[in-house]
Amino acid sequence: MPANLRTWIEIDKKAYLHNLSFIQQNFKGPIISSVIKGNAYGHGIEQIVPLAQDGGINHFSVFSLDEACRAYSVKNESSTLMIMGFIPNDSYEWVINHGINFFIYNASSLQQAVKAAKKVKKKAIIHLEIETGMNRTGLDEDYLDKSLRIISDNKNHIELKGVCTHFAGAESIANHVRIKRQIINFNRNLNHIKKKGFKPELIHMASSAATIVYPRTRKDLVRTGILQYGFWPSFETRIAWMQKYKHTIDPLRRVLSWKSSVMHVKTVEAGEFISYGTGYFAHEKKKIAVIPVGYSDGYNRSLSNNGRVLIHGKVAPVIGLINMNMLIADITTIKNVKAGDEVVLIGKQKNNTIQVSSFSEFTQQVNYELLTRLPEATPRIIKN
Repeated sequence: MPANLRTWIEIDKKAYLHNLSFIQQNFKGPIISSVIKGNAYGHGIEQIVPLAQDGGINHFSVFSLDEACRAYSVKNESSTLMIMGFIPNDSYEWVINHGINFFIYNASSLQQAVKAAKKVKKKAIIHLEIETGMNRTGLDEDYLDKSLRIISDNKNHIELKGVCTHFAGAESIANHVRIKRQIINFNRNLNHIKKKGFKPELIHMASSAATIVYPRTRKDLVRTGILQYGFWPSFETRIAWMQKYKHTIDPLRRVLSWKSSVMHVKTVEAGEFISYGTGYFAHEKKKIAVIPVGYSDGYNRSLSNNGRVLIHGKVAPVIGLINMNMLIADITTIKNVKAGDEVVLIGKQKNNTIQVSSFSEFTQQVNYELLTRLPEATPRIIKN
């Protein structure tokens, strides 16, 4: 147990490398880009990038400039970094000067890139994001032609590295028709780009879900996000994979555990309320453990009288309202609990496990949301 920490997140190195190996073995051919947006899905950019490089990954995708700065500070010189989203207008010079790839999803961002490239005297390495039906970011056909003209006029300043798109929910069969239409739209636009004389090196459209469900979308690069952290994009994708390959055991391993320790133990007499207000009434004598984690740490308030933690390998119900910095667990049936004992909020302890999925069900959050809401300030510790 780390000294002087009230709560921390453990990253299982062996589990992470196992997941990378699974991805590399099953998706051979395309470059595997490790998606580390959202603080590496809550796992920590600074922790995951070196681990991924140890596992043979040398391409990383982030959403924004701030994430790119963090990843750049810990990546190897040989690793490629790609920004898929937000870049402030005054930051294109830094991005281009550091050789970072980035998406172009409107004409104005391309004009900013040209301007910055001329100033730093380096080529901007761009990927044209095509609007195929997601209706979020991406170049529609008019803006695509305008962008191609700008690139043609600035060949000394722009390198068209890739052409890409993003699917609108490849993890769900409900979106099947929409995804198929997106694939058709993408291929039509890609052919148009090639007819204009452009030869992009990297064609990419597959996320984790598309990589599993739509194998023909695995082009020159796949953007694998949640799979590398031991989670399936959805229950549907997990079932589809396991049925196809006759697996009976989940081949992925969870990487993240969230822990704390008992802060205080006390007895509460029958007839008393516990914690704020009247949310929990002790009908009988209770022994409780106070744990220094609350909603400010990402432990959702909706888990009041609903959550579970593990202490001494046994399940302890969370009772009373979740506080800003504390929660209370019922340890009446757990013997010999004392201050300093380890508490597992997510993860395994002895023979019991609290999964992110079950944690999510209590809070009505999807895995992605719960993981990325874990505060960046919570220390991430690599477990070898």
